[in-house]
Amino acid sequence: MIRTPLRPLARILSARANGENPELIERENIRQRHEQMRDRARGRAEGRLLVLGMFFFCAFAVVGGRMGLLATSEAVEPRASAGGSAIATQRADIVDRNGSILATNFETHSLYAQPPHMIDPVAAAEGLAQIFPDLDRERLIKDFTGKRKFVWVKKKISPEQKQAVHDLGDPGLLFGPREMRLYPNGRLAAHVLGGASFGKEGVTAAEVVGVAGVEKQFDAYLRDPANGANPLQLSLDLTVQAAAEQVLYGGMKLMNAKGATSILMDVHTGEVISVVSLPDFDPNERPRPPTSGFDPSVSPLFNRAVQGVYELGSTFKIFAAAQAMDLGLVGPETIIDTRGPLRWGKFRINDFRNYGNELSVTKIIVKSSNIGTARLAQQIGAARQKQFMAALGMLEPTPFEIVEAQGGQPLLPKNWSELSTMTISYGHGLSTSPMHLAAGYSAIANGGRYVKPTILKQDGPQYGPQIISERAAAASRRMLRQVVTEGTASFGEVPGYAVAGKTGTADKPKPRGGYYDNKVIATFASMFPAHDPKYVLVVTLDEPSENTGKKPRRTAGWTAVPVAAEMIRRVAPLLGLRPDVEPGQSAAITLASN
Repeated sequence: MIRTPLRPLARILSARANGENPELIERENIRQRHEQMRDRARGRAEGRLLVLGMFFFCAFAVVGGRMGLLATSEAVEPRASAGGSAIATQRADIVDRNGSILATNFETHSLYAQPPHMIDPVAAAEGLAQIFPDLDRERLIKDFTGKRKFVWVKKKISPEQKQAVHDLGDPGLLFGPREMRLYPNGRLAAHVLGGASFGKEGVTAAEVVGVAGVEKQFDAYLRDPANGANPLQLSLDLTVQAAAEQVLYGGMKLMNAKGATSILMDVHTGEVISVVSLPDFDPNERPRPPTSGFDPSVSPLFNRAVQGVYELGSTFKIFAAAQAMDLGLVGPETIIDTRGPLRWGKFRINDFRNYGNELSVTKIIVKSSNIGTARLAQQIGAARQKQFMAALGMLEPTPFEIVEAQGGQPLLPKNWSELSTMTISYGHGLSTSPMHLAAGYSAIANGGRYVKPTILKQDGPQYGPQIISERAAAASRRMLRQVVTEGTASFGEVPGYAVAGKTGTADKPKPRGGYYDNKVIATFASMFPAHDPKYVLVVTLDEPSENTGKKPRRTAGWTAVPVAAEMIRRVAPLLGLRPDVEPGQSAAITLASN
């Protein structure tokens, strides 16, 4: 800035020469300088006032906006925060083949306490003990009055419980939002779904991880955020599953069985439409696993369909007949020597009753002759029988997509001798799961092709290798049909639905060797409709006993077969199968001519 001198020499000299007073020039310059200083000060003041006004305007705008936001939002409790990695809470739904929800996520809250912020810890503990009877009042008082700064109270609470805790009014009791896994159908398909639990946990979130069943098998898929809008679709049909569970539960009670399982499988796609294991559980409140030394089959967590490895008795006889026919060793009407007992060293093989000295292959299956089946096995030989059983998947755990299936390792003979070959042919000496049996019968039903059992919905047939010829498979189906119409499964006939199948009654082994005298595993493996099978149904009862007669009856024909027949009667219409109505007798009226 250029300052103007108060007494400029040129003007002073000019003023003196003209007789003017030089002091006036100085006073005028002072006045002008003061006016300039005043104008600059006023400009600065006005600028400061403008900035201050803008600041107050912005502050009031922020406060007003925040107040409006709070007024339109739901009130929440204050939450403690802590640093750490983010917790992924998203988990995809699980649906049945028709899109019905089997498992989904549900918003809930957790309850925790910060004792330093509590007003009356003892009163809060007593109030919580009344709201949650499962909590220990003395333990809560000890935790709240001690040196702890954080205490988990409940990991999941209902809205009603949250309101009750809120009414206690203690600022040290806080809520944390989280999502939990919900199974809206309760016990339905419990062993397939398995269950989920909390993994990594925080006060504001908790990740949901699978602990069993498909929840654990497909845990990575379900937790992937990219699949949030793509639910995992299973092959199960919810309505068929509900009907099957209801029938099997009633049958288990009527037959006084310890447990039961059923499998309904599509013979062309391998899709398991329904799988039931009883006793079951509610996956929303999954029970704890049994303690060590405890018989696992007693636990409701035990999945009998895939983990239950049993000798399935005479249901295996059709495999021997099918293989013998496929190899060209026999035909359906080939006569086999059935004189008994059949001796092999110190061992003897007997039939349930005397069926005569000879039977055709068809009659061996219809009457369920152990001796006749053992004769077929002798012709087949150990090597070929073992190869055939391997092709049916009977020597490895079933590939069914739940984690428990890997525990269903078949029990094989240490030495696959000629005696083992004979006993395996009629279902003893080789222990498999009912799921293995369902896959084996599906191969016979669909023309001799192996299909892998699956819990996932398929787009069409999923045929594997050809195990037996279509000719041998068709002959086997005709034999199984006669078992129902003429043989041991006569209670399995369902009007309108031609049922074919085979019974199997096997003595139950003792834990330390040997067999029980009065405990059996009763199984009925069936297919329907017999002329063009679309589904295989396997029903197995553990220790059944039908007690309406003079003596208890434990064979599958009296126990498993009636249960399976009722199940087919209930589920066949649900599967879209129309009954074949046989024409009735016409009225006895004739037209007489005059």
